[in-house]
Amino acid sequence: MPALARPVTDERSALREYLAYHQSAYFAVSYGLSDEQARLTPTVSALSIGGLVKHATGMQRTWMTRVAAAPDAPPKDPRPFEEISRDFADQHVMRHDETLAGLLDAFKAQNAESLRLFETADLDAKVPVPEDIPWFPKDIQAWSVRWVILHVINELARHAGHADIIRESIDGATMYELIAGLENWEPRPWVTPWRKRADS
Repeated sequence: MPALARPVTDERSALREYLAYHQSAYFAVSYGLSDEQARLTPTVSALSIGGLVKHATGMQRTWMTRVAAAPDAPPKDPRPFEEISRDFADQHVMRHDETLAGLLDAFKAQNAESLRLFETADLDAKVPVPEDIPWFPKDIQAWSVRWVILHVINELARHAGHADIIRESIDGATMYELIAGLENWEPRPWVTPWRKRADS
């Protein structure tokens, strides 16, 4: 991933570029981690790198299902709300039967599907607000596809920031060094070297 998003020429190219840019952050922040490190929760948060990759995948899948169905609603999930809630909670946790490589493969596949939909979708199409999800607003009936894209970009950026803090807490690695390692280029002299934790 580049250190900055590439220049854009119009609204759709801007949305696509910033979506791809924030998707790419998860590969950089995961660079060089073992499965055990990817499961670590070294801060007061319960989040791990692997859990955040998994959540970013599930979050995109959920919103893309709505975009693909627009202007209709996607098929209703027939499961009880408690089961849906448990599945949502599981999306934030890297289980011991999961590998970081497997989670990143699923994330990469979902990224490609998200970008494909965003390149072809009508940005003004209405995306119905589900009425049965308690944390969604009750005072509007629909979002636009444009709003959904911006929301997904916002979610990816927010959780990439969480991942930055967690990664630095694991081994001191910061984003520029991780990008350099991932893309095999030399970081500039003003970039702080990796700082190993005292207990590592």
